[in-house]
Amino acid sequence: MFRRMCTFSMLCLSMSLSTMAWAIDIQSNTLYPRVELDTSMGKIVVELDRTRAPITVDNFLTYVVKGHYDNTLFHRVIADFVVQGGGLDLKQEEKPYDAPIVNESGNGLSNSFGTIAMARDNDPHSATSQFYFNVADNERLDPSSRRWGYAVFGEVTQGEEVLAAMVAVATEHNRKLDWPDFPVEDIILKKATLLPRK
Repeated sequence: MFRRMCTFSMLCLSMSLSTMAWAIDIQSNTLYPRVELDTSMGKIVVELDRTRAPITVDNFLTYVVKGHYDNTLFHRVIADFVVQGGGLDLKQEEKPYDAPIVNESGNGLSNSFGTIAMARDNDPHSATSQFYFNVADNERLDPSSRRWGYAVFGEVTQGEEVLAAMVAVATEHNRKLDWPDFPVEDIILKKATLLPRK
């Protein structure tokens, strides 16, 4: 009986420490955490804005820390619009994702050139892991009095030349997925890393 109680106590302590470590891993007290995206075309660093989009930033960082984005594809590239990724593995299979999050568009951040935002379906509260970079000023993706927008949660601070190279690649209609604007040659997000606090 004593042994079982000790085992149970150790399990509870382990779970508690794990939860604490998890909170530290996503830098919950950092207002502007930074993430490095190491891609097959170069490195991009983004600074996230937890003051404007706390739910979205925590969601994105949770996927980063879990390694969800490692070895995924940028699967949608449209010049003068967006570069999108975060959902497909290297076999073009959709990765499992967590529950959708609340849409934080209307937070004062616009879908302007060089920002990062959450992709979603028609349901405004359907964003999960997929994100996109705005490679143009896309104010039409911002909310209005008649519609929900797409939630911006940060901006590129390094690697704009990498985005420029991405939007220059050839694309085609992917027959397997029946998706347009798919890069002919894979653009791979090799690793996403939460950078140390400044």
